[in-house]
Amino acid sequence: MINEKEIASLITLLDDPDPQIFEQIEDRLLSYGNEVINYLETAWEKSFDALLQERIENLVHKIQYQNVKEDLALWYQSGGFDLLRGILIINKYQYPDLNEQKIINQLEALKRDIWLQMMYDASPVEKIKLINHIFYNVYGFSGNTTNHQDPKNSYLSEVMESKKGNQISLAIIYSIIAQKLDIPIYGVNLPQHFILAYADEQEKTDEENGILFYINVFNKGYIFGKRDIDQFLRQLKIQPEKFFYEPCSNTDILRRVLRNLISSYEKAGAMEKAKELQVLLSVLDD
Repeated sequence: MINEKEIASLITLLDDPDPQIFEQIEDRLLSYGNEVINYLETAWEKSFDALLQERIENLVHKIQYQNVKEDLALWYQSGGFDLLRGILIINKYQYPDLNEQKIINQLEALKRDIWLQMMYDASPVEKIKLINHIFYNVYGFSGNTTNHQDPKNSYLSEVMESKKGNQISLAIIYSIIAQKLDIPIYGVNLPQHFILAYADEQEKTDEENGILFYINVFNKGYIFGKRDIDQFLRQLKIQPEKFFYEPCSNTDILRRVLRNLISSYEKAGAMEKAKELQVLLSVLDD
């Protein structure tokens, strides 16, 4: 049961100069969780005290950050089967008031536009060519080559709005759409690059792992084969590993998104954000 009088009293004491008293007040307000956010935001709007406003902002962030941490842990412990759900949780780190339904609707519209033109008996390559046409030519998605380090490239809501992203964010959108259309496209965790694989279980062989071909989403959905990965690894002087050629888990994808964000924020000097994301990354550690 929420005690409105207690919350109001605690908020008025948030500017207390004694660190110990402030810590006790903060802990008590944190114990209310989400229920206290509206009260804190109202107090922030009515206040002209810079210290009080700053402390309220920090408190709201702590509550929202805790929500993200708990949601991510639950997603991971439940098996991490829903990639979209996982990436939306990470999105809420930077955009806690995210309108998830808006993104779901945008993805559904994209899927529908592809589905309406999809031929039932189309070959795998024909299906990819159609997806590429709608994804790049009609919707205008492209790789952000001018500002590749921008953290916005890793947040789904921003990529859906700007139509620009990095390798992994574009690959996430592309694979989610494909899987909604029952097309078996999955992420492949290459070093220094992230690609997609068309994995057709019906044509599975021990040697090929059922991979028909690979897709470079950052390069307009370019289709290529295993030999190109061999050459890429040789250029990097990296010894080939089996997992460089095979679909990775949704958890691996989220780990890579978090590492990209950590790197982006470190380069921007936002060390506090980098530390918080490092904690989120540890939630996904086995």
